[in-house]
Amino acid sequence: MMNIKGNMASGRLRKYIPLYIMMLPGLVYLIINNYLPLFGLSFAFKDINYAKGLWGSDWVGFQNFKFLFQSSDAYIITRNTLLYNGAFIVISLIVGIGLAILLNEIKNKIAVKFYQSIVLLPYMISMVLVSYLVYSLLSIEGGFMNNTVLPALGIDPIAWYNEPKYWPYILVIVNVWKGAGYSCIIYLASIISIDPEYYEAARLDGASKWQQIRMITIPLITPVIIMLTLLQIGRIFYSDFGLFYQVPMNSGALYDTTNVIDTYVFRGLMQLGDIGMSSAAGLYQSLVGFVLVILSNVVVRKINKDSALL
Repeated sequence: MMNIKGNMASGRLRKYIPLYIMMLPGLVYLIINNYLPLFGLSFAFKDINYAKGLWGSDWVGFQNFKFLFQSSDAYIITRNTLLYNGAFIVISLIVGIGLAILLNEIKNKIAVKFYQSIVLLPYMISMVLVSYLVYSLLSIEGGFMNNTVLPALGIDPIAWYNEPKYWPYILVIVNVWKGAGYSCIIYLASIISIDPEYYEAARLDGASKWQQIRMITIPLITPVIIMLTLLQIGRIFYSDFGLFYQVPMNSGALYDTTNVIDTYVFRGLMQLGDIGMSSAAGLYQSLVGFVLVILSNVVVRKINKDSALL
């Protein structure tokens, strides 16, 4: 009996060997990229001394965290990180769902493929290239805004890279333009999967297009909306480094409105070489993100258990 069970188990193992081989590169990448760096978390509690080496440096407890939070810029970078990401989550959600609904109304297959590609294209563009596209619009000397748009409106040229007050709007617009297409495709896939009979019954009852969207489309894609929102909340203390560093061209005049935790840590690492403080900031971001996801999931579970992520 034991031999029979052993033969069956080995037979199943041999059957799935090709799948295990296909899984191996991804598993190796996951271990190297996501799990091996976890050993570096200990640097957040050390005073890194290159003479002693990374592993031989002295333990300093929570001194690196204390330095991070007592910095004069701590309030500014935390405020910017939270407010920008909060705006990104809300606006990207609205724009993504809106685009998905509009694309779903296009019945021509060739046209819908074309528009899907156009919407997704910005997401595929490198942030370095995006920064130069923005520069071509906002450059003081040769920018499209200063040379074409503003003169047509009778407005004097603006030194965009020296005026912090415009950048909260610029960064939000750039982020939505670049990222909304990705969430749009996910929402569109969810909308397409909705049974058409729901809409047919609604039309027979005299429901308008807006009523169909409000009473059928939105409720049926709510689980997807919640899932994507929870994932974004988990990274609310992280920022797109390229968006906040490369798009403003690292202009010192804009630091009050463009400096977030990630750029602050990068500048601290480059200027001070403080690996301990940088590691502490990274650990802080991860822990806060984890706690926010768990708390958000608890709230969602209390409201609607079926929509919870965990």
